[in-house]
Amino acid sequence: MLNTYTPIIFQYEYMQSSSAQLDIVDAMKETSKKGLQRIAKKIKQEFNNPKHTFTQKSAFNMLVLEIEELYKQQTVDLIVMGTKGASGIKRVLLGSNAIHVIKNAKCPIMVVPSDFHFESPLEMLFPTDLEIDFQKKQLQPVIEIASAYHARIHVLHVSNGQKLTAEQETNRKTLEKQLKKVAHLFHIERHKNIPKAIAEFQTKSRINLLVMVNNKHSFFENLFFQPVIKQIGFHLNIPLWVIPTKA
Repeated sequence: MLNTYTPIIFQYEYMQSSSAQLDIVDAMKETSKKGLQRIAKKIKQEFNNPKHTFTQKSAFNMLVLEIEELYKQQTVDLIVMGTKGASGIKRVLLGSNAIHVIKNAKCPIMVVPSDFHFESPLEMLFPTDLEIDFQKKQLQPVIEIASAYHARIHVLHVSNGQKLTAEQETNRKTLEKQLKKVAHLFHIERHKNIPKAIAEFQTKSRINLLVMVNNKHSFFENLFFQPVIKQIGFHLNIPLWVIPTKA
């Protein structure tokens, strides 16, 4: 369990000589520790499981930098974080912390909306532009979850009307091979806006979990890293599991 904290304005030279600033940092550290302890207590009371163990870390650091340090120490296999989006802007898909972590994380990350209540991931949606040479290491965690819950994976490709390129067809066959041990279906939506296609499919098929590979310079970045998703009001209401290209 990780919480990071930094003062709004932080200047090293000023911190060296300012007892007031040091007092602020001490207060933030105490608040951080107490917050983690409160959450740990709540988890153990409401979701007690002897298979789970918890450690707490309160760090004076930027969130992305601290996560990267933990990853280097081989502490992290999966990042799980909640998101409320940007307050007052309902059409913003993810909050800034989630965006920064997704863009920089070197391991899979699961983002859970604040108003989501747990559902077994029986129907998983996997949108892809088929521009990725899918590796077993990328998909193995997804396959394990699908196997554990006897889930079905819906692979969704949004087409501009053109046929798949030779590279896309090769990647599709690779993906088919990787998913052969779990229930899965391939879907092609033609001539549709990508966010709209995902939102409509998600609603129509009662999707419980959205899975995507964060392929740099792909439709993933165009979809999620714009400040506002225009025109259609696409918003996240189920968990999003993001797998880095080099997971």
